[in-house]
Amino acid sequence: MSTEDSTVNPDTTARRRGRRPAGQDTRTALIEAARAVFAENGYDGSTVRAIATRAGVDAAMVNHWFGSKEGLFADAVLKLPFSPHELLERLRDGPDGELGERIVRTFLTRWDGAGGDTFQALIRSVAGHEQAGHVLRDFFQKFFTKLIASAGSDRVELRTALAASQMVGMGMIRYIAKFEPLASAEIDTLVTAVAPNVQRYLTGDLGL
Repeated sequence: MSTEDSTVNPDTTARRRGRRPAGQDTRTALIEAARAVFAENGYDGSTVRAIATRAGVDAAMVNHWFGSKEGLFADAVLKLPFSPHELLERLRDGPDGELGERIVRTFLTRWDGAGGDTFQALIRSVAGHEQAGHVLRDFFQKFFTKLIASAGSDRVELRTALAASQMVGMGMIRYIAKFEPLASAEIDTLVTAVAPNVQRYLTGDLGL
């Protein structure tokens, strides 16, 4: 056997271990692959395995870099300034009756911290691409469903849509249209004003 034949191919070894050959960035490769796969198949129709295959890495690399498919979607498509898994755990930590307050406060704190630019980019990408809108809807539906499942609320899909409309609407007024005084209002002021509405949407009587 020749020396060339007996030599281990570094590219093959790297691929087997889920690492990109020639020093390419695994994380970047996964993000690029995820954008393509999510655009083609939507959130529900996209699998971790399909994304990893498109990127040429092991499926385990998705969990390694992003924690889950949700985390990868957040980075690749939504470009959220937080980890969905971490956020979900944080919002679940407390009484169901204070869920609306935790959501509004966390939303404003994270988006204010990102300067509002990331929220603008998210809304513009959804407005300009129908598929992105479908994927975003699927994502938030699953997120809020997980969030309020323990509260035993009925009409989960409707409640999810109502809560999302409140949060997205507030974000558009604060970060895009910049209507005053809401655009410069203190977070505590907005939490006091908006949280009761979100709480009713998630766990209260909808009057239906």
